[in-house]
Amino acid sequence: MKKLLLLISTVTILGFISCQNEQSAGLIYYNINGYTLQSNGELNQFEALVIEDGKVVEVGEETEMLNRYSDFEKINGEGLTLLPGLIDAHAHVMGLGKGELDLDVSGVESLDETLEMIGRFADENPEREWITGRGWNQVLWETSEFPTASDLDAVVSDRPVYLTRVDGHAAWVNSRAIELAGIDRNTPNVQGGTIIKNDEGEPSGILVDRSMSAVGQYIPERTDSDYERAFELALDEMSKLGITSVHDARTDNYEWELYKRFADEERLKTRIYAMIAGTGDIFDQMAADGPINSYADDLLALRSVKISADGALGSRGAALLEDYRDDPGNRGLLFFDQDEINAMLLKGASAGFQMNIHAIGDAANRQLLDAFQYVNDELGDQEMLRHRIEHAQVVSLEDIPRFVDLNLIASMQQTHATSDMNMAEDRIGPIRIQGAYAWQTFLDQGTVIAGGSDFPVEDVNPFYGLYSAVTRQDHEGMPPGGWYSEHQMSRVEALRSFTLDAAYAAHQENQLGTLEPGKWADFIVVDRDYFTVDAAEIWQTEVLQTWVAGKKVYDINQ
Repeated sequence: MKKLLLLISTVTILGFISCQNEQSAGLIYYNINGYTLQSNGELNQFEALVIEDGKVVEVGEETEMLNRYSDFEKINGEGLTLLPGLIDAHAHVMGLGKGELDLDVSGVESLDETLEMIGRFADENPEREWITGRGWNQVLWETSEFPTASDLDAVVSDRPVYLTRVDGHAAWVNSRAIELAGIDRNTPNVQGGTIIKNDEGEPSGILVDRSMSAVGQYIPERTDSDYERAFELALDEMSKLGITSVHDARTDNYEWELYKRFADEERLKTRIYAMIAGTGDIFDQMAADGPINSYADDLLALRSVKISADGALGSRGAALLEDYRDDPGNRGLLFFDQDEINAMLLKGASAGFQMNIHAIGDAANRQLLDAFQYVNDELGDQEMLRHRIEHAQVVSLEDIPRFVDLNLIASMQQTHATSDMNMAEDRIGPIRIQGAYAWQTFLDQGTVIAGGSDFPVEDVNPFYGLYSAVTRQDHEGMPPGGWYSEHQMSRVEALRSFTLDAAYAAHQENQLGTLEPGKWADFIVVDRDYFTVDAAEIWQTEVLQTWVAGKKVYDINQ
């Protein structure tokens, strides 16, 4: 019996020692062309990355690291380029995933081709009660005119159709949907929304911003399995493209609980910094216990709020101080009056939440600057909460310095500039364009720019954003030299916006954004050197591996 107890004791001790060795065993990724920014903004190049317990131990010269950590597991990087994991500071996670379940007509360059795709999708999905999808963009079509319900009726008339524009700020519906919603010539517009009418005064089939809900409210709810599958698809796509962290712009309680369940089940492979959807009932429920700075080892955070102040430029819903140049009499849509937006910002900030507010037009940006000034006056300096204006797309030149005065972060999506350059100046003219997509004006005054994509409004690939930031050109290299090239970012500035500054915009610069000792080992391995490759190739960069907290979550060969 004593021999048996001794044997059990010996096995237990050996097992404990083995377990301790496993826990302390680290990893060296060597023979790499590594780059990371440092907290002081300088770029550091290295040959080896040392990881332990999911965090960076140090980076340095290959031989030195291999000698110093000789007992660590070793991975030969074969000379490939390694970068910090990329952070998308403004995106719609479930929008990306749900888009994978629906029709996507993004980038289609004619109305006829778009209609053909819609009809084919309907034929292939006879069981669907509604035909839903997104991505149409009339600016790419022959006439650049909004489509109509009758266009849709020609291909789908037996079921309601609801398709959101590429920017998410307008819906194209067929006559069946209009009839179901009870919309007619006498249906009034709501604050912040427009039902576009045809020459006869009848609903045309286009609903802008808040009027979209007149039909959208009737779309059947998705099932729990739909949501879970959509989330899985979104996570897979982000990992595949090198996004290790994302700021989710408008999260409701159902989505937050889904995110937490994935984290608890160790299925969450992209960090999510969630923005609560508004300051109404959803906020009251989700913010009851105050901000959540970290959940599941920084995989999740819930400490900010997203509100939209206006629409989008492409659908002429962005709120402007003067008329649209190409639509006299129209100044877009402010969703709230000044007192309303003041009250919402004050409510969220009073509870300790960062307020991240969508503003595209110069009128909306001015309204928000006034609102943030009001909050400062009521609560005192708000610098510690790091409030943000999302998009800050068209800002009056006289208002840009107020971002510094109010300690605001500009959360800007670089691909918006290259997507909008075919129509932006038509919308606002040559004077106001000077304050549009004005990255260097913001950087020169010291404003932090958090880079992002706004996916699925734009493509989820962050290297598209890096390319747009550096070149201000489309993928064919147009226009030569870049569109308003004085606002091009350097490669360091662009990368910083998608790493360190995006992390700062989420209060996470001490945990994420660079490969410095003590931070999470979130990194990617790519097929070309971002810093030396011809700028024209940046958008073609392919991610070979993605790692989060020292664990590989994507491998192109697996």
